[in-house]
Amino acid sequence: MPREAQANRGQWATEPQFGQAQSCSSAEKPDDLSRAVYGILGIPLDVIEIGGLLERIDLAVADQAPFLLSTPNVNFLMMGRADPEFRESLLLSDLCPVDGMPLVWIARLLGVPVRCRLSGSDIFDALRARRDRDQKLKVFLFGGSGGVADRVAKSINTQPGGLLCVGALNPGFGSVAELSSAVTLNEINTTCADLLTVFLSARKAQGWLLQNHHRIRAPFRAQFGATINVQAGVVKRAPLMVQRMGFEWLWRVKEEPYLWRRYLKDGLSLLHVCATQVLPLSAGRAWGSLTGRNLREGLTITSGAAHEPILSLKLAGAATERHIDAAIMCFRNALAAQKTIVIDLSHTTAVDQRFLGLLLMLRKQLVQRGDRLMFSGATRRTQKLFRMNGFEFLLDPKT
Repeated sequence: MPREAQANRGQWATEPQFGQAQSCSSAEKPDDLSRAVYGILGIPLDVIEIGGLLERIDLAVADQAPFLLSTPNVNFLMMGRADPEFRESLLLSDLCPVDGMPLVWIARLLGVPVRCRLSGSDIFDALRARRDRDQKLKVFLFGGSGGVADRVAKSINTQPGGLLCVGALNPGFGSVAELSSAVTLNEINTTCADLLTVFLSARKAQGWLLQNHHRIRAPFRAQFGATINVQAGVVKRAPLMVQRMGFEWLWRVKEEPYLWRRYLKDGLSLLHVCATQVLPLSAGRAWGSLTGRNLREGLTITSGAAHEPILSLKLAGAATERHIDAAIMCFRNALAAQKTIVIDLSHTTAVDQRFLGLLLMLRKQLVQRGDRLMFSGATRRTQKLFRMNGFEFLLDPKT
């Protein structure tokens, strides 16, 4: 037997009680475990382009399945690090495309294959510009002030495109609880909208969407923030060249001067994160590639006894992107066992951003069915890797 085959033989171990492992082909409907998601500084980021995103929206509408889209930018990142509830709205989202060039740059430093950003304005523009559907998607506009939503609704319905506005509502400046009344939700739901677009502040919008997840009937829902002001012409978006250079935030300060405090605070926090976490992680990745360590280490996943009420999965070796496909199959089979899952990290030597993303998706699936993902045996090295990547909360038994 060739040496390479001997090295790889028995690399993956799964127990018979899981049943036969099955991969998710491109013809199958995507699930969370098949998402190309990476764990970056405590939040999930999906590697996806606009065409794939529109396909996911169409699938959600066709299935009438709840689909929460979040578009993380630097502000989202900083709020997620400080606010567990806001972070949870990202962790439970069905897609988190990268919004904001700073996050694109950080992702690339860490080896994440992000090609471009997908902001809320980009996505809304793409939805309006579509011509590839037999029927327009029905959209409800929730938020905006001073009649802005009504102006955008009129624009959508008088211009050719892929959207039909079936309702607009400015809920005012109440709390999340006050905006979640039965009257408000009934006004939205009776329109039978396909898309619910929310134009509130990020924290309030994400909290509102998470709190009312099972009360909203529109299958696709997302927070688009200030996009409605751009759509109404109240605020001009930065020229394409300015966007590509990463200076759209500076343009927004020109258009909306009150934002300078937020950008200054987030910018200083981001510099600290880059110096203490991103650059060390990037250097470690470069050293691993230079020495070839990233390519030499294997990963074995073994499970505990079938009769135990809790399913233990032991990760021995490097939990990295190189082994992600086999890990997906193993985790998918583990979920089928309908048990609480414990990940044993006592023999884990490395964890990268892609594998952290997969662990987030495993956690999401468990949380959605009222269960939880737990970890055990994390060594000091593994604890440091989780902390440097912003995911120390996963190791907290209370989380």
